[in-house]
Parts: sequence; structure tokens; C-alpha cells
Amino acid sequence: MDDAVAFNRRNLLKLGAAGATGMVLSTAKARAETYPAPTKVDTGIVEDGKVTFPEWRGPDETPSGNPSAPLPPEERVGFAVVALGRLSLEEILPAFAKTKKSKLVALVSGTPEKLSAVAKQYGISPNACYDYEGFDAIKDNPDIKAVYVVLPNSMHREYVERAAKAGKHILCEKPMSVSSADGREMVKVCDEHNVKLMIAYRIQYEANNLFLAEKVRSQAYGRLVGMSAINVQTVAANGAEQWRHKKALAGGGSLPDIGLYCLNTARFLTGEEPVEVMATQYSPPDDPRYAEVEETVSFTLRFPSNFIANCLTSYGARDDKHQRLNFEKATVDMANAYKYEGQSLTVTELDGVRSVQKKVEIAPNNQFAAEIDHMATCIIENRKPRTPGEEGVQDHVLMEAIYQSARTGAPVRLQSPPRLDAFRGPPASVEL
Repeated sequence: MDDAVAFNRRNLLKLGAAGATGMVLSTAKARAETYPAPTKVDTGIVEDGKVTFPEWRGPDETPSGNPSAPLPPEERVGFAVVALGRLSLEEILPAFAKTKKSKLVALVSGTPEKLSAVAKQYGISPNACYDYEGFDAIKDNPDIKAVYVVLPNSMHREYVERAAKAGKHILCEKPMSVSSADGREMVKVCDEHNVKLMIAYRIQYEANNLFLAEKVRSQAYGRLVGMSAINVQTVAANGAEQWRHKKALAGGGSLPDIGLYCLNTARFLTGEEPVEVMATQYSPPDDPRYAEVEETVSFTLRFPSNFIANCLTSYGARDDKHQRLNFEKATVDMANAYKYEGQSLTVTELDGVRSVQKKVEIAPNNQFAAEIDHMATCIIENRKPRTPGEEGVQDHVLMEAIYQSARTGAPVRLQSPPRLDAFRGPPASVEL
């Protein structure tokens, strides 16, 4: 190496720290001046605290979209989760890690050991842990803006009303309760205390079903003629021991638990309300699992447009959560339509002179995070939720008609509201 450019440890020691630093910095500056100046395509643009990038992919590529823009922690809506059963521990609590406007700040449980263990896992202070007897003390915790009620169905009303009286907004699991009468009272109490009530219909915030709703309403495939909706699963031999098989807690069997997804999705996709229901049900005799609640219900819904939905729900058939929509110009199949994840959507239609099946690629989203963040948005912006209490009441009205038809063997006719989405709030903007 030439002596004039030799640069080793001995030279640095002779130069001293200040001289060496200056030489390194001037060298780095010189090198930087040889780089091309960055453009906004690479650096992005900051507007309203959000970073966006101009599209860099070609016109035939799927757009890359923009980075996530979560709210700062201090601006997020604090939630208390009420009940720490399977759904809370397996789905709801982990979903807070994927929210952008919400945060977990408190827990409620009747099992002290479990409450302590879960609180440690999620960094919740012992002062923000409540039992059911002391639940009303949430009113003194300003960090709690909303509660997510995940209790057995018949307990929803009590804790929704107690939360409302404590001045907290409420996200309540489906079904809303065990009767339309209960649901109406829940809506009334929330209105009286000026708090928002949202029912956790996660399917209405799921990316594939939202895509499908847009196609139905725009008639992209022509008129929607029919729908087949199946939500079935089996129950263990000791199933009678779980709360879903006790009428006093569940209110019913497969219909309010999993059949509700078929019912609510048919209503949500179209925006219409049924004008007639016809149903039949069956439970295996002498099976203790069905001593109080039904195993299987098959029901048909007819809508004002004469769209017909055939629905099947059961605790007796192997897991299947499939829906098929038959349009004038296409058939759309969705596997795993009502699962927490794994939805797959295909469209069969004519392409020239051939019938082709096309898979629609839709980026998945976490349904629980999406619904929690929608509730947070409604609180921040003082909006009515897309799936308010009235939506839950309507499903109870329809389930009561389904049970009546199954009991009598006759169709039940209903009045349909004059407008679409009669029981819903403004559309949700779901970030995928």
C-alpha cells in the first residue's frame, strides 16, 4: 500500500482522538456526497403523522399498500376483558398485539389463580384486576374506556348493564343475550347512560366476507339467487358438562352458538332482512348433551329480493364452515367462512367460451383485532358502531322465529324494514 494513503492504528495514535474522528467524518461525508440523492419513492412522505410511499410496483402487480400507522400508546382506547375462558385466552387477548387503536388495561375473572397468572403474562397491574363481585369498581379506573364482555350468553345482560352504569362503553360477544326482550333492555340501559354498545360480529369485519358483501351489493356477478351456509362441529362425549349445553347459561344449542354466523352473514352480505323463515330441528334421544339444548337446526330464509338462504347448523357433524353463493353470472365458494382464520374464496364464471374457476387472493386480517379497533374508532370519533345492540336484537327476533317454525312445522312471516342495513351503523373502515 502507498505510504501516502496508509491508514493504520499507529497513524491514528499519532493523530490523536480528535484528529482521527475528523478524518473519519470527512471521509464519510466525502463518500455520502457521491451517493444519489434519495427521492420520496424511497423515503416516503409524512402527512398527519403517517408515513406513506408512492406506489413502486408495476400496474399489473398487487399494490404494496402503506405501512401500519398505530396510535401512540397514550392515545389508544383502554379495554377491560371480562372473563378469561378459551375465547379470551386463545383469541381476544393475543389480538390486542395486532390492534392499532386499542390496548388491554384490565382483566376480570372469578378465578383468582388464573387472573393472577394471566395478568402477569400481559403486564396488567394487580390494581387493574377485578373479580365479579367487585366489578363495579371499574368506574373508578380512568384507564378503562370500554369493556369486552366474553361471559356465557345469559350473563351478558347483567354485565353490559353494570358496565353501562359504570360509564364504560361495551363490546359484547354474540349472541347478544338469550332473548330479544333482554337485548332491548340492554340497548335501553346503554342509551340511558350514554355509552356505546357493540356486538362482536367478527365476520362483518373479516376481509373475505367484506369483499363478498361489496360484490353482492354492487351486483358484480348479477342478481344473488341463493346461498348455502353450513356451520357444524362435533362435541366431546363429556360435552354436557360445558356451559354451552346448559340452557340457563346458553339459551339454546347450536343455533345461537354457531348457526348465528349463517343467519347474521346472510343478512350482512345483502343488507336485507328476512320476510319468511322455515325451520326444523333434531336432537338424538337419550343423549345427555342434548337434554336441554338442540343438536341440529336446518332453516331457510327468504328475503324481499327473493334471495333464499339455506342454512344448516349442528353439534353432531364434523367441523365444516363453508358458504356458497349462487349468482346469476357466477358461483362463489368460501371455505372456512366462519373460522377465525383460513378463509379461501373462489369464483366460477364464464371466461370467453370456457367456465373457469379463479381464486381471489385477499390479504387476511385478524377479525378480533379489526372489531376491537372498530369499537375504539367509534369511541374516539363518537360514532355509532357498525354492529350496534340493535343488530343483536334483530338476530334474536329471527332466532325466535326459527325456533317457532321448528316447533310448529309452519313458516313464520316477518315484516322487513324499508331500507338496507336497518339495524346497523355506518360502514366500518377496516384496515387490512
